[in-house]
Amino acid sequence: MGGCFSKPKPVEVKVELSLLEKEKEVDGLSPNGKASPFADCRPNGALGHGSDEDTTPLRLYHKPRDYVEASVCHVKDLENGQMREVDLGSGRALLIKEHGEFAAMGHKCPHYGAPLVKGVLSKGHVRCPWHGACFNIATGDLEDFPGLDSLPTFQVRVEKDKVIIRANKQALQSQKRSKPMARCSAVINSSTGFSHVLIIGSGPAGLVCAETLRQEGFTDRIVMCTMDKHPPYDRPKLSKSLESTAEQLRLRSMDFLQSHDIELLTEKEAVAVDVKTRAVTFEDGLRMEYRKLFIATGSKPKPMNYKGKDVRNVFHLRTPEDANSVARLANNKNAVVVGTSFVGMEVAAALTDKAHSVSIIGMETVPFKKALGEKVGKAIMKLFEANRVKFYMLNEVSEMIGHHGQLKEVVLKSGKVLRADVCVIGAGSAPATGFLKQSGVHMDSKGFITVNKMMQTNVDGIFAGGDVVVFPFLQRSNKKVNIPHWQMAHVHGRVAALSMMGRATEIKTVPYFWSAMFGKSIRIAGYGDGFDDVIIQGDLDELKFVAFYTRSEEVVAVASMNYDPIVSRVAEVLGSGKTIKKRDVETGDISWLIDKGSQ
Repeated sequence: MGGCFSKPKPVEVKVELSLLEKEKEVDGLSPNGKASPFADCRPNGALGHGSDEDTTPLRLYHKPRDYVEASVCHVKDLENGQMREVDLGSGRALLIKEHGEFAAMGHKCPHYGAPLVKGVLSKGHVRCPWHGACFNIATGDLEDFPGLDSLPTFQVRVEKDKVIIRANKQALQSQKRSKPMARCSAVINSSTGFSHVLIIGSGPAGLVCAETLRQEGFTDRIVMCTMDKHPPYDRPKLSKSLESTAEQLRLRSMDFLQSHDIELLTEKEAVAVDVKTRAVTFEDGLRMEYRKLFIATGSKPKPMNYKGKDVRNVFHLRTPEDANSVARLANNKNAVVVGTSFVGMEVAAALTDKAHSVSIIGMETVPFKKALGEKVGKAIMKLFEANRVKFYMLNEVSEMIGHHGQLKEVVLKSGKVLRADVCVIGAGSAPATGFLKQSGVHMDSKGFITVNKMMQTNVDGIFAGGDVVVFPFLQRSNKKVNIPHWQMAHVHGRVAALSMMGRATEIKTVPYFWSAMFGKSIRIAGYGDGFDDVIIQGDLDELKFVAFYTRSEEVVAVASMNYDPIVSRVAEVLGSGKTIKKRDVETGDISWLIDKGSQ
């Protein structure tokens, strides 16, 4: 299919089957038509176009009033390779035509609600225009990340040249569904210090690992431990939406985790791993033995050298409480951001409509120079300056000065003194792997865990993923790289889970990253580390552009603003194994990359 974890195309079911017959046909089958390891759950994506999805177990008798049926267009209204958003009265659906066949599914990406009609249709899946998630058009299954949920699919038939969609009303409203999951069949007391799979970290790598195990029929105990005090939440939003609460950012509730037998232990910091006895020790004295261990502890702020580290109101943005405190303290006050990382810049942008003043201290000449190049960095810097943000570049912090213990001034090494009531440090991070130093788990000189393409470490039974790893990257001839993207962590979690179950799967996904500042989004796909040239099409001053990053004569990454869905289109091309040559994007004509398939 071309997706990250594609499955064989499902068997087609003839439209003439009645709904009851169709449900009997798929009962106990998984999407690929084989016997499901958990046949008491509803298969994710029934066969062909006949799936009306919900997250509850299969019900053979549906009430007609639970469904809506509507004629949405003439059979000739859509060409092959086109999509259209259609209204069924009770909600909207995405109608797709590919290879002469119609399909219908949810029209909004479950991740952030992007309109999929503006995405990219290719080889049996639709790729989200905003963040690159992929959905199988026959089953609605999530094939590439970010996000956790799949899409509902709806029955399509053609009568007298009219295309008719029959859809479950609830599915039309929710626009998402969770894949069915097995339950734990092992009889274990929750206080028992043993888990068949122990996961350290509850970010996207850990969460996707746990959910994938259950989706694939794993029925033994899963325990996920986290230093956080909250269930898994959307960390990238912390710097973009400072006033959001943990509940508003929540990815999965405790009820959801409990209903799928994923045990979550909060406020647990791992301090040691004993690989001989297969046990992890936590700071509070808890000792947990494991059969398989997945390490996904993420990153921690890099330490900075300055005087006055005991001064209050200086934050590293780690938790919703940190973000909420920054927003509250900055209200009509002076805010200083140290570092021009994406997190630092997003925080600065979010503070401009709250704070009296916002200042950014950076070590480079322009923000994002290493990631996006000088020209793009300068254009974004101008956007900030137009929103009354002051930059102090080629500078560092010398001292934080407080009054009654609370921050009042930030002194720079240049001698400049900035008034400051709150400070956020976003000056880089390092892998949170200190607890592994004496374990025997191999790490490189920077503290990153080295893994193979199945996310296995050098120690039998121990896997790792997310920000803490260097892994073989296919698009760089399997050179080991660190890609600390939210999306990539999802992929690592899934690959690790499949590896644990003896179903080795290689990473074929294209890295995808996004940032938002002043209501404008920048999207990045590929791996641009070490680029030697940047080809820019469009208008940087208007922030409507696409930048192609090249190494030698090949495009290795792309970034854009106000140019959707070009980044998803490039991700689709690179994900198919094709290369884009530098000469192909130097001409100024990139129409071949812009999707014409939506209506």
